[in-house]
Amino acid sequence: MRKLFGIGLLCVLGFVKAQTWKTEDQYIQKFAPYAVEEMEKYKIPASITLAQGLLETGGGQSRLAQLGKNHFGIKCKEDWTGKTMSHTDDAPNECFRVYEDPKQSYEDHSIFLATRKYYTKLFDLDPKDYKAWAHGLKKAGYATNPKYAHILISKIEKYKLYEFDNTNKDEVYYAILKLYPELNSDAVFMAQLGQEKQNEKVAPPTVKVDYSQGSYAKKQAEVSDIVDSKTKANLLKNILVKNHPNNNLKFFVMPVDADAEDIAKKFWISEKRLMKYNELDNSKLHKNDIIFLESKSSSGNIATYKAGIGETMHDIAQKFGIKLKKLYSKNRMEAGQEPKAGQLIYLQSKKPR
Repeated sequence: MRKLFGIGLLCVLGFVKAQTWKTEDQYIQKFAPYAVEEMEKYKIPASITLAQGLLETGGGQSRLAQLGKNHFGIKCKEDWTGKTMSHTDDAPNECFRVYEDPKQSYEDHSIFLATRKYYTKLFDLDPKDYKAWAHGLKKAGYATNPKYAHILISKIEKYKLYEFDNTNKDEVYYAILKLYPELNSDAVFMAQLGQEKQNEKVAPPTVKVDYSQGSYAKKQAEVSDIVDSKTKANLLKNILVKNHPNNNLKFFVMPVDADAEDIAKKFWISEKRLMKYNELDNSKLHKNDIIFLESKSSSGNIATYKAGIGETMHDIAQKFGIKLKKLYSKNRMEAGQEPKAGQLIYLQSKKPR
């Protein structure tokens, strides 16, 4: 698979193309990595998770997904202590879980299936047999629609989601590119793919721990913390800096969760300046965040762009290397206002009245 896309990885980044994707294609491109990560942890087929997410959210458009970041319609239940929202589903104003991030929703969905007795038999099935899983979910009472299994299977086969059952979290971006080869012309996606390839070069560190009596679990946790710390340090050493197509600005994609202070030290710039360049109000940086090492431009390298599912104005400003204040001004929007999926965002000239 790597050979198939090697040429694409070596090419010079060209344009961040304003590709107009259908809603469900946007959803797949954005959330497939979460589904694959959950498959590795819980052995639930990524195709099933993605198909359920597509169906439950209407391709990311549902009220629960947009306001509560709840992609699987999981209700509060008696064991939920987090934030909640009211939503009319089977009955008026039912209580639904609210998440800080869609990734939490994906993991909660996995935990929900893995810990409920009704779904125990699902985990005896082949994790690559999406048809058996679809029928198994229906049989276990996951949904009341008698056609639920067939709807899931239809979505999986329409979008070839079964491709994600045969990959892993290190190769998932290659799988996305295989399904959507037009992403070769998306500079940010290709930078993300390049960083994933760079991450593969980082081998897990060997940790030597002196023997001492005590809890095995505690000792295991200590070793895990040391390994995580060393792995993070090695990943940060392997950051791949690229030139953005907007004025060749230097940028990179975060390889791992880290603090702005870690990046500032690595590139010999002040943390304050780094946060100013990227218009950040929080020093916590997350894997796949786009980070600029110099001040962004006042205008984009293309005229317009259609906002994707869940994209914020800050996301778009980072994607195209534009100052956030300028982006708001061009689109006649108030600071803090966010675009709707599919909304046309002006990157060069001001939005017509």
